[in-house]
Amino acid sequence: MLPWKRVLGPLAALLLAAAAVTVPATAAHADPTPASAFTATAPSSGWNDYDCKPSAAHPRPVVLVPGTFGNSVDNWLALAPYLTVRGYCVFSVDYGRLPGVPLFDGLGPVDRSAGQLSVFVDKVLAATGAAKADLVGHSQGGMMPRHYLKFLGGAAKVNALVGLAPSNHGTTLGGLANLLPYFPGAQDHLSAATPGLADQIAGSAFLTRLNAGGDTVAGVHYTVIATKYDEVVTPWRSQYLSGSDVRNVLLQDLCPLDLSEHVAIGLFDRIAYHEVAGALDPAHATRTTCASALS
Repeated sequence: MLPWKRVLGPLAALLLAAAAVTVPATAAHADPTPASAFTATAPSSGWNDYDCKPSAAHPRPVVLVPGTFGNSVDNWLALAPYLTVRGYCVFSVDYGRLPGVPLFDGLGPVDRSAGQLSVFVDKVLAATGAAKADLVGHSQGGMMPRHYLKFLGGAAKVNALVGLAPSNHGTTLGGLANLLPYFPGAQDHLSAATPGLADQIAGSAFLTRLNAGGDTVAGVHYTVIATKYDEVVTPWRSQYLSGSDVRNVLLQDLCPLDLSEHVAIGLFDRIAYHEVAGALDPAHATRTTCASALS
């Protein structure tokens, strides 16, 4: 291979990975456990409290699923407390950790990550005594559970899936992914080094299988909350799902003044959080507006 090919292949993959970074991981989260393991590292007070018992008002535990490069703490420092003070039993999961990559989660093959989610949901249901859970995910965390629901029996254990800027049909990363064929070896390098990223490229084999035969499975309520300012999962309309029990929501239709992009919608947007709460408890949902930022 010519020297320039040796350089440009990894460089293209590096640029693609850099463009996909949305949630900074912390050194305190370092953990050498293999990708098959999962952890619950959030504080025991507030969320990931396995003594929490769901109430009659909120009978299902909520499992928060972070995005690529995120983790069970950083991704949910705002949403987890938002839900716990409203009476929910809240849990958050780590997944997709690659051996030798201690600082970044969500990089392993998405189908394997879905298997880790399955184990975690079983653990939460056993601890809480609930028959079903609700899932709320950001970015990859809003898409990956669909593999669990469709192929791993998750539909029998999940009532609702709420996705914040989910990569449901992959991403072009603003067209950057379309450049991969022009860099020899880049796609192979990306797939080998960070399969969780490669699986989220629009048109990937993983997404083709996931979306074949329909986006949804019967018995699960789906909500997608997107922002037109999303710079990571592009085009933003690709986040939407098709199905009989789907609600696709554009954040700017709720509040035209909301400028949140891909990171903010998951990390601190209380307007989006109000819509999440409504999706978790539709019987008592109130209209989401710009004023919801103060609720």
